[in-house]
Amino acid sequence: MTGADPRDRSIGGDPPFVLPQGMREEIVAHARRDAPRECCGVIGGRGGRVGTLYPLTNLDQGTDFYRIDDAELFAVYREIDEGGGEIVAIYHSHPVSPAWPSPTDVRLAAWPDAHYLICSLAGPDRPDLRAFRIVDDQIREVALAD
Repeated sequence: MTGADPRDRSIGGDPPFVLPQGMREEIVAHARRDAPRECCGVIGGRGGRVGTLYPLTNLDQGTDFYRIDDAELFAVYREIDEGGGEIVAIYHSHPVSPAWPSPTDVRLAAWPDAHYLICSLAGPDRPDLRAFRIVDDQIREVALAD
């Protein structure tokens, strides 16, 4: 259909996840700053809509895993909750692998209502940011829209 709104596209039946270009750029910049380690963070919002991006600290010193600082996450969660919001997305980077959930990502996906965003820097000049829903060990890619 000509002139269709790109936000109407879906993958696997899920509506697109609206992520403004500025937030996409913030995630890519965070991934580049933390490389070769994985970066991590969350996005707070309301009703599935994004509000504020919170870059968080990866306590893991390796290059293929992230472990969010519990105290930092709790403080951010409390701020979001007290503002009447929820965590709408959890993001991290894959510095050298594709933007697809790893078996570890799937095993640790404990927020069924959140979108999972993965930023791959496997092609450093062409970062790849993709969104997923991970529920009951099942991965569904979700289109990104501005």
